[in-house]
Amino acid sequence: MSKTPVIRALTAAAMTARLDEFCDLLLDCVGGGASVGFMAPLSRDRARSFWQDVIASVERGERIVLAATAGPDGAVTGSVQLVLTQPDNQPHRGDVSKMLVHSSARRQGLGAALLTAVEAAALEAGKSLLVLDTVPGTPADRLYQRAGWTAIGIIPGYAMMPDGMPCDTRLFWRRIGGD
Repeated sequence: MSKTPVIRALTAAAMTARLDEFCDLLLDCVGGGASVGFMAPLSRDRARSFWQDVIASVERGERIVLAATAGPDGAVTGSVQLVLTQPDNQPHRGDVSKMLVHSSARRQGLGAALLTAVEAAALEAGKSLLVLDTVPGTPADRLYQRAGWTAIGIIPGYAMMPDGMPCDTRLFWRRIGGD
């Protein structure tokens, strides 16, 4: 039986201390075929470089990273990012990015919990509109639809799966915090 996940925003220093766990998470997701911006095989060095860039962005206040751990001291089993920095005419908007759930933690409600947590973090950060994209027909796509996000269309051939196959993407939006 797994422990109840703990989801919290991490500082740049806390992320640095868990850098190997974040690398493991990304490698697991890409290795499992998730279209999250990387091609297979993803090297550990490339994963480390990605997370170091994310850590620098957290340090600059450009994004929030929420991490799910298996209990208060457990390993990172999931994460999601909220990109705060937007053009001057869009200060109310945030981009939800890189929702990652380790294969060992899937189908236990962790994705839904991360989505709820990122919406709360966005509201706290003063955002009232969120956007994201995902591959149609995937568990993530179904999650966003179940959670009440509004699908606005599919862009054909938008990206590639880690194995190089082209894939479409579905765009979603959601208002949070009232009108």
